[in-house]
Amino acid sequence: MSFYQPLSRLVAQFSKLPGVGAKTAQRYAYKVINMSQEEVEDFADALIETKKNIHYCSVCGNYTQSDVCEICSTRDTSVICVVKEPKDVIAFEKIKDYRGVYHVLQGTLNPMQGIGVDDIRIKELMQRLVGVKEVIMATNPDIDGEATATYIARLIKPMGIKVTRLASGISMGSDIEYADEVTLSRALADRKEY
Repeated sequence: MSFYQPLSRLVAQFSKLPGVGAKTAQRYAYKVINMSQEEVEDFADALIETKKNIHYCSVCGNYTQSDVCEICSTRDTSVICVVKEPKDVIAFEKIKDYRGVYHVLQGTLNPMQGIGVDDIRIKELMQRLVGVKEVIMATNPDIDGEATATYIARLIKPMGIKVTRLASGISMGSDIEYADEVTLSRALADRKEY
């Protein structure tokens, strides 16, 4: 089936989103066609406003509208929870048990894909450690997450800072963002020292 050019372009744009295949992209495009002009403009404005105004916190690397996010400017900076990406911060914030700050690595080490120490925010983490009492390694429990956590723990432990890892309960190979609040809360409460 041949699409009109604007429709083909819209389908192609939706297809660029993660987890969106050709059929889903077509459904999204058809939905846009059936929206009112005002709804489409609101949708487009939300995309543009988000892209213009949301960026990474200069301290932790989480999403924010200001230079330093609200978490970094109001929380206990003596405990840092290290996560892979901003959506992991959202998962921890849902449990409401954690009162420290975060450090978002923006990825994990993966030599097979060419992602090394200089490609994620390890250096920035090391610069934040003055006055820190504990670093909680909360990367995903997969091979890359475990390797990254172990590497960082080996850098930090000689500095006399307590380094802990989330307790089991989050199954190997799963993503923190998909863990339910109870499991994540228990994993945080029962964390183990390296």
